[in-house]
Amino acid sequence: MANEIELKLAIPPGALAKLRRHPLITACAPQGRAVTLDNVYFDTPELDLKRQRIAVRTRKAGRRWLQTVKAAAVSTGGLSSRPEWEQPYDGSFDFSAIDHPHIRKQLARHADRLQAVFNTHFRRETRVWAPDAETRILLMIDSGQVTTGEHSLPICELELELAQGKPRDLLQFARRLTQEMPLLPDDVSKAERGFRLHLGQSVQASRAQASDITADMTPLEAFRALAFACVRQWQHNASGAAQQGGAEFLHQLRVSQRRLRSLLGLFEPALPGDFVARWSRIVKDNAARFGETRDLDVLADELLPAVRGSNAAERTMLDGLRQRLDAEYATASAHAQAALDPAEQGRLLIELMCELYDLPSNDLIGAVDLRTFAALQLERLRKRAARRLASARDLAPPHLHALRIAFKQLRYGVEFFAPLLPKKRSASYLTALIRTQDALGFIHDVDVARACLAAWSADDPALREAAAFVCGWHGPRHARLSRRSVREAKPLLQRGTVPWADAVPQRQRA
Repeated sequence: MANEIELKLAIPPGALAKLRRHPLITACAPQGRAVTLDNVYFDTPELDLKRQRIAVRTRKAGRRWLQTVKAAAVSTGGLSSRPEWEQPYDGSFDFSAIDHPHIRKQLARHADRLQAVFNTHFRRETRVWAPDAETRILLMIDSGQVTTGEHSLPICELELELAQGKPRDLLQFARRLTQEMPLLPDDVSKAERGFRLHLGQSVQASRAQASDITADMTPLEAFRALAFACVRQWQHNASGAAQQGGAEFLHQLRVSQRRLRSLLGLFEPALPGDFVARWSRIVKDNAARFGETRDLDVLADELLPAVRGSNAAERTMLDGLRQRLDAEYATASAHAQAALDPAEQGRLLIELMCELYDLPSNDLIGAVDLRTFAALQLERLRKRAARRLASARDLAPPHLHALRIAFKQLRYGVEFFAPLLPKKRSASYLTALIRTQDALGFIHDVDVARACLAAWSADDPALREAAAFVCGWHGPRHARLSRRSVREAKPLLQRGTVPWADAVPQRQRA
């Protein structure tokens, strides 16, 4: 069994010629001639192997046929790693060499029912980067298509595979390329694309992954694991937004940036100050590129549809507002899509992955107990939220907004450190925290919509009347939730009610 460690980089088809001419590519020794690879992927009619995350394919390269079995890829540190078994193929499957008991059992169980599901046909150019005796990286430029029936999708990617060396070597090589080439990390395999095409499925936006840190990690190790989870969410949604477009990809991309920024603040005591300051600024600016679209998305999909006209005049008035909103949304969406430069996103992603690997540690940081560190940082967020709550008792929009941000940061902190907290207490606490944050989110959405509608209708009496109608419709709920949020926030921020209270050192309790 081999274990691949690889990094896939999507390439715009128009940039292939430029990539081939890049000095870093031309400095890599060609490994034989370019070859055309024909692959057939097999599964049962019910796709049983896919559900087990097992892929079986045959490949024709020249006159040779190979049989390959791959298991699910694990993404670690921005790189994909997967077990793979490859052997000659003589026209019938032979799974006797699979040394993983579960995988071999599943293959034997379904061997008689395997049938072709989709094909990939692409041209592969292979080069080798071997700057020293300890490093060897295979570069494979693949261009072609995946097909099933009458449907097809293009393949255009650079795959970097670590043959010898450290994962950091792979990222450093990619870092040099992305300084000048429009490359975007994309860990969706050809097999995944083929199955989606076969099933008629589109790529969906990626939400945040649950934390899987453990108590035996150092703060730096925990930060790195959580940061790479943010990177995966960022990478997937940047790729989806670039290939398909859509508000949800951009929204989840912004979520990844907010979570990453909160994570930087949460682990700041264990990180270099310049690293925290620089990347906090970068991700904040990156998220801001897509903010207007999200505000209009909420107005279009949630606030305006909830309003009902009781007569023809009111419905006509609301229709006029909807037309204006549709026009503004189309403009904002076009701006957001234009702001999504895949090359820039790729450069930032690779840059961050490299720096995450290079983060320094020391004996002092390594000796810190992660549970104690988590409790102290969550306590800091609790105290900040309590200060915001004291100011928000006047129900002023800026103070409620500040309270919302504090609750969001506290929520992210609890989610990040959840594996270290009492399970039942943290789950119920998080549910209550999210409920209050959602209420504060609705309040903020109405305040943003009110300002937006006021700007649109400044010189239009008909729109001004419609805006007043919409804001008036949501006014009672806005006022009710403002009062309720402040009331329900208080017990959530009392020190004795939080699930980390027992882990806070005595001297830090107040």
